[in-house]
Amino acid sequence: MMQLDKQVTVYLHCEPVDFRKQINGLSAIVQEGLGMDVFSPAFYVFVNRTRRRIKILYWQRNGFCLWMKRLERDRFSWPNRHRETMLELSTQELQWLLDGFDIWRQPPHQSLIYASV
Repeated sequence: MMQLDKQVTVYLHCEPVDFRKQINGLSAIVQEGLGMDVFSPAFYVFVNRTRRRIKILYWQRNGFCLWMKRLERDRFSWPNRHRETMLELSTQELQWLLDGFDIWRQPPHQSLIYASV
């Protein structure tokens, strides 16, 4: 079961991916195409062209896991025209994305950190 741990980094691949790709194809995109460590404690999130399916690839202790969600009616919100190939999200933002919120149109309030009163 996929657990959204706050210590895990979430990387969102901005360009749609051919969803015939499975673990080997998606891990090749992460490792060779993006130059990232596919074995790091991170979730790599991919979307298909129609934005009705999301796949999340991650390494868990002794093997790869591939999680998929398919929407029956709606589409996932996705970043438009980003210069970056990969965006970093928090686990909370990933949960909002999976729940159907458009996190790019209305982001959460910024966290404020003060040193003194």
